[in-house]
Formats: sequence, C-alpha cells, structure tokens
Amino acid sequence: MAVGMKRKRSDEATDAAVSLPNKTAKPASRRMVVERTVCVPEDMQPQLQRIAASNRTAFEKKVWTLLCQVPRGHVSTYALLAAHLGSSPRAVGNALRRNPFAPQVPCHRVVATGGTLGGFKGKWPKDGEGITIDEKRKLLRGEGIKIDDKGRVLGTPWAGFN
Repeated sequence: MAVGMKRKRSDEATDAAVSLPNKTAKPASRRMVVERTVCVPEDMQPQLQRIAASNRTAFEKKVWTLLCQVPRGHVSTYALLAAHLGSSPRAVGNALRRNPFAPQVPCHRVVATGGTLGGFKGKWPKDGEGITIDEKRKLLRGEGIKIDDKGRVLGTPWAGFN
C-alpha cells in the first residue's frame, strides 16, 4: 500500500483504501541559542560549582541551583520553586531532602505556601528530637527571618527567580 494510504475497516471482505491528505512539514525556523545567566550572590559561586560537579540527577541539580538564588534573609516556597521549574512542590521537597550541601546550599530557606516551616532534612519534628524543625527555625532566625508564635514565617516569599 502506498504511503499516505490507509485501509478502511469494514465488515465486508473488500479491500477499499482511503486517501489521507498530504501533510508537509513546515521548515524549521532558525533558533537562536541564548546563554542564560543565573544571578546568584557571589558567595554562592563555589556552591554552584559543587552542585555542577556532583553526580546527582539533573532535576536535583536544577532545584539546588535555583535555590542558590534565594538571598540570605529571605524565604521562598516549595510551590514557587516548582512553578519556576515546571514541576511539583513534592518533587522539589524530595530534591531538597537529598541536598548533601546543606546548609551552604540553603534548603532551610524554603517553606510551605502558608508560611509553615515544613520538613527539614527529610524529617518532621518528633517529641524530644532536637534537630529538624528546631534547627531550621534557628538557621532562619539567624538570617533575620521573623517567625510568629504559631511557627509561621512572616513576610512575603521571595519569587525573583530568573
């Protein structure tokens, strides 16, 4: 059977063919390759090099590289990072949980959309556990982040990703 021809299904034993319209591909337009410059604080350059040299997944590297843009004294949310990456907040949280460069690559600067602290180091606080959320709270307060008595971060999440 010729290209562009399709057999018509029928209950009869005939072998009728139907002609499909010819579709021609449009010529590909020339695409410009533009190098993107990621704006990060200068003190984060060594961290970007460590991330790039690591043998982690491409997605984890993207998350951690994006995280390096969040300035000291600010927080962002799992959802804002996810929206910028075209991913889900849960996937971002999982990548942050696996961050081997913390706290230099500051996953503590990412909170839940409602301002609650979320998890830290892949854990939720338990009775008698001195790390996790308490450690995250201490790191954030050390950067000047205000946290209310209900444990929510005050202020607007940073969303200036490029």
